[in-house]
This record gives sequence, C-alpha cells and structure tokens, in this order.
Amino acid sequence: MQKLKTAAFAAVLSALGGAASAEDVINAVHFAPTPSDFTQEFLRFVDAVNERGEGVVRIDVRGGPEVIPNPQLGTAQQDGLVDMIHTPAGLYLELVPEGEVLSASSVTPMEARETGAWDFINEIYQSKGNAMLLAHMNASAGFHIWTVDEPTLRDDGMLDFSDILIRASPLYRQLFENLGATMVIQPAPEVYTSLERGVINANAYPVLGYASFGWDRFTRYRVDPGFFRMDVLISMNLDAFNALSPEAQEIVLEVSEEFERRSFEETAELNDRLAQEMIDDGQTVVEMTGEGRERFLEMAADAAWERMEARDPTHIERLRELFE
Repeated sequence: MQKLKTAAFAAVLSALGGAASAEDVINAVHFAPTPSDFTQEFLRFVDAVNERGEGVVRIDVRGGPEVIPNPQLGTAQQDGLVDMIHTPAGLYLELVPEGEVLSASSVTPMEARETGAWDFINEIYQSKGNAMLLAHMNASAGFHIWTVDEPTLRDDGMLDFSDILIRASPLYRQLFENLGATMVIQPAPEVYTSLERGVINANAYPVLGYASFGWDRFTRYRVDPGFFRMDVLISMNLDAFNALSPEAQEIVLEVSEEFERRSFEETAELNDRLAQEMIDDGQTVVEMTGEGRERFLEMAADAAWERMEARDPTHIERLRELFE
C-alpha cells in the first residue's frame, strides 16, 4: 500500500513538473539603457505578453547593452545566444542590408502588413538573419540633426555642413557622406563624452530617448525636418520562435501587432511632447527651407536605397514596389 501511495505521489509531482515546464520561456535583450523611452515601451510589451501568456509563454528580459553590446545583437540572435532582441534594423545591416528599407519606407507598418510588404521583408530576415520579425516600432517618428552651435543655412535653405563634425551611425553614414559632412562613427554610449570634450559638435538621433542620454545639455539646436523613419524592431531567433507552442506563437504575434499599432500612435504624441520639453528648456529649432529642404529629404531617401543596392541588389526592385 505504501509503495502505491509513493508511486501515486510521484506521479502527481511528475504531472505538476510537466505542467510547469510546459510554459515556453523567451530570453530577451534590448538595445537601449533601461530608463530610455525605447526600453520602457519594450518592457510594456513584455508585460503584455507575460500577462496574456500566463502559464503558456513568458519573456525574461536579461538586460540591455551591458549584456550584449549593440553591434553584436544581430549575430547573437542569429546564433541563438538570445531568443528575442529589441533593436533598430540599422544596427545589424551587415547581416540584413535590406533592413534599411524600414527607415526609407514611405508606408506605415500597418499598410506594410496589408500589402504583403511586411511578409516579404520578414522572409528576407528569416533567410539572412535567422530572425522572425514581430513588430516595427516607433515608425511615426524620424531622426534629426542636433548641433552645439547655432547652425547656418545655405542660400538654398539647406544646412551648411562645412563647420559641422557630426556623430553618425552606419544607418545614416551614406547620407552624410553624400552631403559632404565630416563624421565620427561611434556608438551611443560614447556620444556624451565626445560632446563634452568637443570631439564632435553635432549629433544625429531621434527625439525619443535623446534627453535621457543627457545630450541635450550640449546640443542646444535641433535642425528640422526630420529624416528617415525610425526602424526599431522586435524580433526572435527563427528556431526559437518555431520551437514555441502554437498557442505561444499566437499570443506573441497578436501582442506584437497590437503594440506595433499602439506604438505608431503613441510615438507621435510622445515625440511632440519630448520635443516641446526640450524647447521649453531652451533648445532652439532651426528649419531648413525651400529647395535646400526638399533636396535634403530627397538625398535622405536616395541614400538608403543606394546603400541597399550596393550591398545586395537582389531584392531592390521588389522592395521599391512595396515600400516606396
């Protein structure tokens, strides 16, 4: 009798253990420091998945750039070292150069889903980056040029780049090269010290997250218009996604699409509010005008397509059809 009771108890423990292990666990890393607007939005996404997926799927956030440096995020996901990453497509163009289409795009993420554009770029990410795209975040805002000194406009209304030494990232390097700007390529964590020491006198970055780095203490001028479309992605290692239960996949995909739409709406509002806060704190906005303004925007759009075509022209025509 005692043996039967022991066997029954063991069976119950085994069942409970099996039930506990049935929950799929996704480990995730984000590109920006935890206090940033980008990361706080991602953490709300994580909370939503965990709440809706209780007992089915859970995202465990391991941290940010202190865990995996930004330049290594794409490779870490491709190799399966991390399941989910929250990072701009521009930070791993060496793996998927076509990711630049997300910043060059003239269609919203919601429109891209309706027309098949999202499915097409997702197929490319799966093939080249071993990545399943989940959501295109913050797409209602773009990038700006920020300067320490009052910027000068040329006669045609474009920003005069002759006295500007600008920090740039790989995403907009081509644009600034085409404009004849002098650049310093460096990651975000180095920018504060570079501004403080006068190594650079200008920066390129979105409004979102800008003040959280403290850069607005030095760059007291923002140059409009904004350029490109923000390209922050939530994605998963393809093998890890395929290993999820069908129910877990459905939950992750549903929440991702919901947050993509929500992000588009909320980012526009947040962008305006944060921009105004910096203006209220003494920042001045300088507007490019006339032909120079139009030429700048044309060059921004062309630069993205030039880079994609130079790296891999295979899909360029189809991408133009879907995203322009």
